[in-house]
Amino acid sequence: MTRLFLLAAALVASATAFAQNFPTRPIRIVVPFAAGGPADITARNVGPRMTELLGQPIVVDNRGGANGIIGAETMIRAPADGYTLMMTTASVTSINMVTYGKPPYDTLRDMLPLSPVMTTASLIVVHPSLPTKNLKEFVALAKSRPNQIAFGSAGTGGTLHLGLEMLMAEANIKITHVVYKGAGPATIDVVSGQIQGMFVDLPVISPYVKAGRVKAIAVAASQRSPHFPDIPSTKEQGFANVEMLNYYGLLTQAKVPRDIALKLHDAIIKTVNTPSVRDRLLSVGADPLTLSIDEFTDYIRKDIEKWRKVVKAANIQIDR
Repeated sequence: MTRLFLLAAALVASATAFAQNFPTRPIRIVVPFAAGGPADITARNVGPRMTELLGQPIVVDNRGGANGIIGAETMIRAPADGYTLMMTTASVTSINMVTYGKPPYDTLRDMLPLSPVMTTASLIVVHPSLPTKNLKEFVALAKSRPNQIAFGSAGTGGTLHLGLEMLMAEANIKITHVVYKGAGPATIDVVSGQIQGMFVDLPVISPYVKAGRVKAIAVAASQRSPHFPDIPSTKEQGFANVEMLNYYGLLTQAKVPRDIALKLHDAIIKTVNTPSVRDRLLSVGADPLTLSIDEFTDYIRKDIEKWRKVVKAANIQIDR
């Protein structure tokens, strides 16, 4: 009995020392989308400050494809030691839970939500060559050209795709859906005119809107964005059910020791509340947000249920 007690005490002491010394090598943030998209931009915005706080380099690892599943599984299968995180979005940790008949992972079972970093609304943007100034004009144009207008997204069943599905259902129009490995590549094709438009989160599209390289015809929300006060909302243009709010946050594996998770959580909170980081997030049209581990877990749980209703209404299910 004494030996068992001593062994248990030694293991506890070893784990405590490990947590106190953490981290001793670089930390990886898996981004489950291609480079250039909002999740990638967000990871690279928070990485430098987290490096300063944790004393180890933050390495961004883009693993795009399958609507974030490849990146999510990369993170889940890594050792549960706190050295692998993931920059998540609603697509990956909320929507995949309800669009797949057999989800490849369970967010609330396999992942430990650390904290959100920001939330953002989406814009509906089109190529400047499209003869439409607002959403009402666009809907009229789409009705005259069924399936002749192409919209891109970061994956079937993701937030950008569901935004398009909501618009088509609400406006009774047909638009061709083109799937990309991330919002970045889709945005490039909208800017170049290869496709005609897309739903896209503010952080990735705001520079192109400001430069006049794409035309924003609506904020997919109930009210205008303070970042773009001149762009009318979908609600005020007569499409109240077309609303798209996304979150971005950091998670790790569910079995990461609590002491390490709290150390990572603390670094995220301090990072997002650093004035220079907040200013960067605000400058691209995002709204900084931090929560406790339990609060973020509950936030995702509620978000899953919200999207379950949207997916059911749109009759979307993906077989894998």
